[in-house]
Amino acid sequence: MRPPPRLGKVFDRRHGRVFDQIPRRQAVRGQAVPDGTMTPHASAVGSGDILDQGSRAFPHHETSVLRIALLVFAVVFLAPIAVSAALYYLRNDIADWRSADRSSAGLLPPAARNPQAVVRVFSARTVSWRGIVASHSWIVVKGAGDRAYQRFDYTAWGMPIWIDRFVPDGRWFGSAPEVIFAADGGEAERMLPRIRATIANYRYAKVGDYRLWPGPNSNTFVAAVMSSVPEMRASLPATAIGKDFPYDGRWFGTTPSGTGIRINLGGYLGLTLGWVEGLEVNILGAVAGLDMRRPGLKLPGLGRVGV
Repeated sequence: MRPPPRLGKVFDRRHGRVFDQIPRRQAVRGQAVPDGTMTPHASAVGSGDILDQGSRAFPHHETSVLRIALLVFAVVFLAPIAVSAALYYLRNDIADWRSADRSSAGLLPPAARNPQAVVRVFSARTVSWRGIVASHSWIVVKGAGDRAYQRFDYTAWGMPIWIDRFVPDGRWFGSAPEVIFAADGGEAERMLPRIRATIANYRYAKVGDYRLWPGPNSNTFVAAVMSSVPEMRASLPATAIGKDFPYDGRWFGTTPSGTGIRINLGGYLGLTLGWVEGLEVNILGAVAGLDMRRPGLKLPGLGRVGV
């Protein structure tokens, strides 16, 4: 009989272990070699070095990158939402929406006493537990000399565009609104024709067009109007879920302010970079990013944090 080949030892410097050297043709996992030993690996190279297939499939640096990515996602996206949820329960804001306060927040003077044209964009936390992560936006306008404001909302009830169904600067079911944009006088007057035209021709104006997530919803509607008037130079808050839905049907284009670009995958994923909007990353509607114009952070659930 042919004598079995002589087997030497190989030191694997990567793992600090010693393996039997095996001819290439015998380097199959689980195959017995002539001296009775078993190969611990799937292959051997010509030099006799034994390579760990597990480490080849999942290199150490790749697993490290994955762990870092998951950590960043948890810190930037999940942790702020958890903090917002804790604040919601601590404030005991759990109330019946039917009895929630919808009175004026005192952000507008009586229309009859204000002869100037007016444009306002408001945003407030939405109803009940959804306010942990989301806000509702609407638009208020008034022409010069008009004795009443017009409020435009986009809702899930019936025909989605509602006009004057709520107090112009009213609390949104208990949540006080914040002013996102304000213009008066001649500046507002010049914006009104484009605002009214965009509302009249809004492509999602039929019953059933409204979708809570990822859009089109109230924030999609307001973002479309703001896009028609880029000189507003304003951006909806990070909590305005749905603002990144492609209201114009395009997944790539300029930002509503006209100062940057946006890439969007149907409202589920997106990237925005602009002077007014800053840097925003959208993952499943949740937005995180940086405000470069006014230094600050944009966080899901918490909104803007900064100066």
